[in-house]
Amino acid sequence: MSDTLPPTRPTRPGPNAGPWGSAPTARAPSPETRVAPAPEDKGQPLVWSVLSTLLLGGLIWWISGSWVIAVAAIWGLFVHEYGHVLAMNRLGMGPAKIYIIPFLGGMAKGQRMPKSEWDGVLVSLAGPAFGLLAAIPLFAGFIITGQGEWLLGAAIIALINLVNLAPAPPLDGSKALGPVLARIHPNVERGAMVLVGALVVIWGLTTGRFILAAFLAIALIGHLRRGAWRPEGRPLTGREAGQSVGLFLAAAVACAGVGIAALMPLAGGSLPGALAVAGRYLGIGA
Repeated sequence: MSDTLPPTRPTRPGPNAGPWGSAPTARAPSPETRVAPAPEDKGQPLVWSVLSTLLLGGLIWWISGSWVIAVAAIWGLFVHEYGHVLAMNRLGMGPAKIYIIPFLGGMAKGQRMPKSEWDGVLVSLAGPAFGLLAAIPLFAGFIITGQGEWLLGAAIIALINLVNLAPAPPLDGSKALGPVLARIHPNVERGAMVLVGALVVIWGLTTGRFILAAFLAIALIGHLRRGAWRPEGRPLTGREAGQSVGLFLAAAVACAGVGIAALMPLAGGSLPGALAVAGRYLGIGA
C-alpha cells in the first residue's frame, strides 16, 4: 500500500534521508504568508518498527507453522513497500518512509501528493511490480534445498502483490484504476470501489481472515467519509488512462504468473493442479 501527506506540506528531503532516515527539513514560511510550519514527519520509530515486524512475522509463523513462509512474507512486504518508496522519491514525493502495521502489513508514505494522477498510478503499481523481485531468492532456495516450503514462500510473495492490485481502498489497485474510472464519472469510481471493497471484506469474513476484513472495512468507510478518491494534480489524459489499464493488467499477469510458476512443481507440473492449490489457499476452491 502507499499513502501521501496533504499537498500543502512544505517539506524537502534532507541530504541523508532514506525510508527510515531522519525527518525532512521544513522550509521556513515567508513573512508575507505567515503560514505555520507543518509538523515534521520523523517516520516510524525504529523500536516500534522492529516490534511491529516481529508481531506480524510471529502471526504468520503461528498460522503457517513455517519459518520460511514467515520470513518470505516479511521479506516480500518490505520489497513491495520499497518499490513505492523508490517511485515516490523518483517523482518528487519523498523522502518516503515505510511503516509496518502490526498484524496487517505495511505502508509507504510520501511527503507530498503526486503532481499528477499519472504519477499516482506509477507509484501505486511500483509496489506490486518491484515486489515480485522478492521471489527470486525463494526460487533459489528451492533449487538449492529442494524443499517445497521455498516455493510456497515465493507463491506467498506473488499473492501479496496480486491481492494489493484489487481495486479496493486502501489497496494499490484502487489508486491505479480509480483515476481511469473517474474519467467516465466520479460515481463510477465510487461504485466500483465500494462494490469490490465489499466483496473483499466478505471474502475475508468467509475465509477466516477477520483482522484483514476489519481493516479493509474501516479503510473503505474512511474513504467514503473523506471522499478523496484520486490524487490532486493534473488528471489523466486519454493516452495515460489506456497506459494505466495496460500497466495494471501487465502487473496482474506477472503476479499470477510468478505464483503459478511457484505452485506448479508442487502440483506435479500440472497447471490445473497449481490453480487448484491457489484456489484452496484463497478459500475459493474445494
